[in-house]
Amino acid sequence: NAWCGADLLAAGLGSGALLFLLLLLLLLLVVLPGCCRPLELRRGRGEVGSLPAAAPRLPRRPRRPDARPPPYPNGWYRVLDSAQLPPGTVRSLSLLGEQLAAFRTQDGQAHVVDAYCPHLGANLAAGGRVVGDCIECPFHGWQFRGEDGKCTSIPYAEKVPDFAKVRTWPCCEVNGMLLLWYHCDRTGPTWAVPEQPQIAAKEWVFRGQTEHFVDAHIQEIPENAADTAHLAFLHGPSFLSGSDLRYTKSKVWDFMKHVWKADWQPEPEPNQHCSRMLLQHTATVFGKRFPLLDLSVSARQVGPGLVFLIFEHAFLGHGVILQTVTPLEPLLQNVVHKIYYQENVPAIVPKFILRAECVQFERDITIWNNKQYLLKPLLVREDASIQKHRRWFAQFYSEKSTRPLAPKEGLDW
Repeated sequence: NAWCGADLLAAGLGSGALLFLLLLLLLLLVVLPGCCRPLELRRGRGEVGSLPAAAPRLPRRPRRPDARPPPYPNGWYRVLDSAQLPPGTVRSLSLLGEQLAAFRTQDGQAHVVDAYCPHLGANLAAGGRVVGDCIECPFHGWQFRGEDGKCTSIPYAEKVPDFAKVRTWPCCEVNGMLLLWYHCDRTGPTWAVPEQPQIAAKEWVFRGQTEHFVDAHIQEIPENAADTAHLAFLHGPSFLSGSDLRYTKSKVWDFMKHVWKADWQPEPEPNQHCSRMLLQHTATVFGKRFPLLDLSVSARQVGPGLVFLIFEHAFLGHGVILQTVTPLEPLLQNVVHKIYYQENVPAIVPKFILRAECVQFERDITIWNNKQYLLKPLLVREDASIQKHRRWFAQFYSEKSTRPLAPKEGLDW
């Protein structure tokens, strides 16, 4: 099993490192109960990244809507897990500034349509049901086909008008998720969501997920990959010091440091919608490198809302964290991290990785929730990759992408 070489490894680490390893394993057993169950950690809006309640209530710095990019970039977005939509069920969705209805036919095909019936505006997801390959309106029984949105039946009418239809949204199911294609011009998908082969072949198994809400523009989140300078300052302190930025530099946990080396680059055609960050992580304990925590990560950004973080470790095996970012509103993002890992590696290992990643991600949330997007930031030469990332990300906006309206001043309302 994966721990067969633990004694041999420990012999070469020294007594101090071995003591730290035992302490770490003890900590894992305390903070990660139910070692065989997937880790489930869901943070509600405002639970992470908000200013301390005990601090004086300061007026929030206004965010200039005219300075932000358009609210919704074009691309694929996760709407829910496939398991959350069994055959014959209907789910209400609120994302991308839209009210939608997702349903799955009895033969397993998933569809996403506009929630409101074009007849008198009833919500198809509030009492609607699946009939054959259609969704039925709960108000008058109009039935709309999931494939093209066309109305196929009106119980009390002799003829169905040719123009009676509801808008359908392109969707696909990959890696256990239902994803929706958004484009402001309503054009079809221009690229496909890649399948992680180890997940499809069930070589890597699901070990847990986290969910967060971020009060920021979606572009702020992937831009972190190009901002390599923040890694040492924000993510250098030990994950053991937690995510509250008031205490991350506490002397209590100062004996452990994270060291990061990162490089971000866009991918060439035909994958120009992708970018990749190569990340090397090492940790020091009392100033000495701790090889057990050496980790290589390849983070591949696919469009504006999907990231594949591939982990490679010489001793602890391989796995992937799937990060999905879905805009609910212009300044509200739903972020989900799912980890899949080698089945022969004890579940405590990927759960530990996900928990440590969660701590680091929550540090970012505190920054995002309270920062302002600057159209023309003050940068130094070492920040060149940030502007490079912005030029790359601009491909997900179209000429018709709308910017938020600037608030009116005065009493003209």
